[in-house]
Amino acid sequence: MGNIYGYIRVSSIGQNERRQRAAMLRRGVPADNTYTDRQSGKDFRRPRYQALLRRLRPGDQLCVTSIDRLGRDYREIQRQWRFLTQEKKVDILVFDMPLLDTRRDRDLLGVFIADVVLQVLSFVAQSERENIRKRQAEGIAVAKKNGVRFGRKPKPLPENFFRMHTLWKNGKISAAEAAKRCGMARSTFRYQALALRRSS
Repeated sequence: MGNIYGYIRVSSIGQNERRQRAAMLRRGVPADNTYTDRQSGKDFRRPRYQALLRRLRPGDQLCVTSIDRLGRDYREIQRQWRFLTQEKKVDILVFDMPLLDTRRDRDLLGVFIADVVLQVLSFVAQSERENIRKRQAEGIAVAKKNGVRFGRKPKPLPENFFRMHTLWKNGKISAAEAAKRCGMARSTFRYQALALRRSS
């Protein structure tokens, strides 16, 4: 029997992977063999997952707590599953779905059932990802409608900006000189000048 590895994924730095990590330890996955990514599951171009792939050898076992931790794109999950099981010759165990355990039921019926379950769960994982994105977009739209502003709070203009702007506009000084006197980058000065012109 080969080595046992675990893969953990959370969608962002703010999310906590403790639940997944605890599940790995309960199932006997060594902490040193557990790889964690903190990014979207839309594809498999994730640094720690790629490092895990390089380490996997035929006969090794890969554990994930659920199929959506592996990924959230229907076709990509199917492709990656085939790559792992057929090319890398690695066994996969999905904790919350015992039917997705390639160590058991290797006969034709067992493989067929696992394939069907994998397709259904992959579809559900992608649907959930699309629903999350839709809810986020709707939430942002509602927030913008209610006057919520996103991004960094704009810095106040320097006290002498309007005076320097007038001098520049009247050709008394160059944009570079005006920006310098305002303590701004020239591109920032020009951007603010353009914004001022649009609002007037």
